[in-house]
Formats: sequence, C-alpha cells, structure tokens
Amino acid sequence: MKARLDLARRPLRAVVIAGGVGASILFVLVGVAFRLELFGDGSIFSYAVAAQDAWAFHWHNISGRLFTYLLAYPVAETIVGVSHNAAAGIAVFGALFFSAPLLGLALTFAVDRTAKRIIFNYACLSTVCLCPFVYGAPTEMWVAHALFWPALALCWSAPTTWPGTAAVFAALLALAFTHEGAIVLAAAIMFVLFLRGGGGARFFRALGAFVAVLLIWGLVKLTIRPDDYIAGVLEAAAFKFIDIRNLAQPASMLVLAALCTYAISIALFRRVSVPKPHVFAAALSAALLAACWIWFDRSLLTEARYNLRTLLLIMIPIFGVMAALHAMSDAERRNSPLPFLGRWASALEATVDPAAVAGALVLVMLVHVVETTRFVVGWVEYKAAVRALATGTASDPELGSSVFVSSRRIGADLNRLEWNSTTPYLSVLVTPGLQPTRLVVDPEANYFWLSCKTATDSERISTAIPASARHLVRIHACLHR
Repeated sequence: MKARLDLARRPLRAVVIAGGVGASILFVLVGVAFRLELFGDGSIFSYAVAAQDAWAFHWHNISGRLFTYLLAYPVAETIVGVSHNAAAGIAVFGALFFSAPLLGLALTFAVDRTAKRIIFNYACLSTVCLCPFVYGAPTEMWVAHALFWPALALCWSAPTTWPGTAAVFAALLALAFTHEGAIVLAAAIMFVLFLRGGGGARFFRALGAFVAVLLIWGLVKLTIRPDDYIAGVLEAAAFKFIDIRNLAQPASMLVLAALCTYAISIALFRRVSVPKPHVFAAALSAALLAACWIWFDRSLLTEARYNLRTLLLIMIPIFGVMAALHAMSDAERRNSPLPFLGRWASALEATVDPAAVAGALVLVMLVHVVETTRFVVGWVEYKAAVRALATGTASDPELGSSVFVSSRRIGADLNRLEWNSTTPYLSVLVTPGLQPTRLVVDPEANYFWLSCKTATDSERISTAIPASARHLVRIHACLHR
C-alpha cells in the first residue's frame, strides 16, 4: 500500500519540484531582462549601487538586514568601481537579488537529509506558491524566504558535531539578518523542532544558537542606529508589515476563489461519478479565470507586491510546520508534545488525492503567470513613459525647479506602477547614458531618501553616474532634506 501511495505522489512531487525550480530560474531571467530591479524602492537601491554608496544612502539605517546587503550590494558596487559601468553593476545587483530563491533551493537540496528530501519539496512548493506574490518588489523578505528552508533543513538533520553546530548557528545568523520578520521565521524553526521532541539534542542545540543569534542581532541594532528622519518611518512601516488587511488584494483573492471553485467542482463531479474529476474541475476553474481576466478584472498587482510581505510572514511558518509533520516518523508523531498534529497529518495523508493537489498547484501557477505577465507588460510601458518625460522638454517649475517635471503627466492607468518616493531615481536610470534632461517628480511624495549632505557628497565622488544626473538628484534632495 505504501509503495502504491508513493507512486501516486511521484507526479505531484514532480510538479512541485518543477514549479519551484522553474519559477526560481524565471525570476532571474525575467527580472534581469526587464530590469525589474528598478521597480519600487529598487530604483533608489539601484541608484545607490551606481553611486557605489549603498551603505551611506540607506543600508546603515537597517542594520538588522545586513545579510541581504552583503548578498547583493558589495559585489555589484565592486563591478561598478572596476568597470566604471553603472548599468553593469545594476544588472549584477538585480541578478544577485533575484537569484535568492534559486540559491536557497540549491542549499536546501544540498543539506536536506530527510527521506526523499521532504523539506526541499516543501521549499519548492513554498517558492512557487508564495514568491510570485512579492516578485519585483525589493523586499528583504524575499531573501528571508530563501534562507528559511536551508536553515530548517540544517536544524532538522545536521549531525550533532561541532561542524554541524557551526552550520546551524551560521544558518540562523544569516536568516536573522535578512529582515526583522526573519526573527519570527527563526522562532518557527524552534517550534518545528519542539514538535519533533522538545527534549531532543537538536532542539536544544538550535535553541542555544537562536539565543546567541538574538543577542548578536540586538547588539547590532543598538550599535548601528538609523537616522532620526528614518527612524519614525521604519516604525510606521513595521506596523504596516503586520497589518492583516494587506492580504486582501485582488490577486490573492483570485487565487483563493480559484481554489474554492476547484474544490467545490471536484466534489460535485465526484458526486455524479465523472471520471478524473480533478481534470474537469481544473479545466472549469481555468475557464472561469480566463473569463474573469478578459471581461472583469482590470486590477494590476503593483504596489501591493510590497504589502503581500505579510503573506510570507504568515505562510512560511505554516509550510514549515507542514514539512516537519510530513518528515516526522510515526514514532516521532506519537511522542510529539502536540501529538494531535501528528494524528491530523496522518489522517490528511491517508485521504488526500495527490492528483487533485497537483491540479490545485497548476491553477495557482496559472494565476501567477498571468498576473506576473500583466505586471511586466505594464512595467515596460511605464518605464517608457518615464523615459519620455525625463528626456523631454516639459517642465513643472512649481515643483521647486525648472528641471523637474510632474509624474502626473503620465496617465493614471500606467501610473499604477509608480513608487512616488523613488520616481526621481528611476527617471535617471531609464534614460540613455543615465543623462536625463528633467527629473520626474511626484508632487504628492512625502518621503525623501537622501539628505542634502548625502546627495552633495555623492555628487562629488560618484563618478560612474554622469555629473548632470548627480546634480539633478542633489537639487531635489537639498530642496526637501
């Protein structure tokens, strides 16, 4: 019976792994090809890479995300310094950042010692289901998701030796320094190990490493403090990050509606004895999705990609618990401090239809493919509109200077892709040779990344960016900070 069950799950496993790995590869290829590293806050981050001063521009304000900084910025800035080519450094920055899920899956595959690499399978599932929701938004939770899975695999199965303990400590340390939300993810790993057996050596080893990591993390946060201007912004952003209302986005609601329709359709088709009900249910759900996109849905997942970080914060631990319950032996489930979870997992495994789950995953991937395609198409058109303004002759002196032009000249439909605080930097980065004649400015922007001093210093030393562009950025910064 078990052999037949494993055989039935083999196609599902293939769909999960192909989806996770395939999505991770596409993240890099599409991101670099369409310059998605410039979207949202990515514009100021990319400009900082070109200026070879990302730490002074912003990253000293978020010292708790040090690993993300080290992953993507020093190498990219070095490329700029060696080649004197800002575009090359920005492309490297984008490639490194977008490659985080692929690198995370590779590490998880390498260190996962569970039967049939269960944790790796769930890492693929989480990647294909969750990451597309935030793809393009330069959130550090993107990197936290990538590191959660190898950290979980190491804590779960690394040998209780000094090298194994060092690997666990390094993984948890790197995870904690991706984003403040990663502290929750690390705590979720502790809970997962507790489920396996609260008194086990691996649990106490990971718990000791976690406590040490928390002390280091707190010391760094206390030592490297944010600027006064930024501190209040970070506090407000933290409350927005944990706001459950962030989940109520058209794209996430569409996924939920598609899955509910699929589940109901399977039940109805089974009731009337339709053969392979999951196939007909998936076809019906896909047809309804197509009708929705063609005739009704005009939404575009843009700024909400940043808000949906909240979904990652909630769902990554849930996927982690599911992976742990799946990886636990029958004895470990019986001896767990919460044995009812093991009983639920056993009951679910006995009743779940792998083919039906595969159909549900295909529907989720369909929604992600369409929503991402619409986002990328809109992004290409929006960049072209910003470029036209930045290289044109139109001017809006009431914004503070005759070298500024209002982003409100772009139509409202395309302006859904605007990020008002970073539009000036985007208008530099999308012009040929980084030489705009105008800086595109949103008149409603109320947050300004650079102080006058930082922009003035950058104008003096950032040689990879043309002097005319640095001058425009300095004018804008000194007008507001």
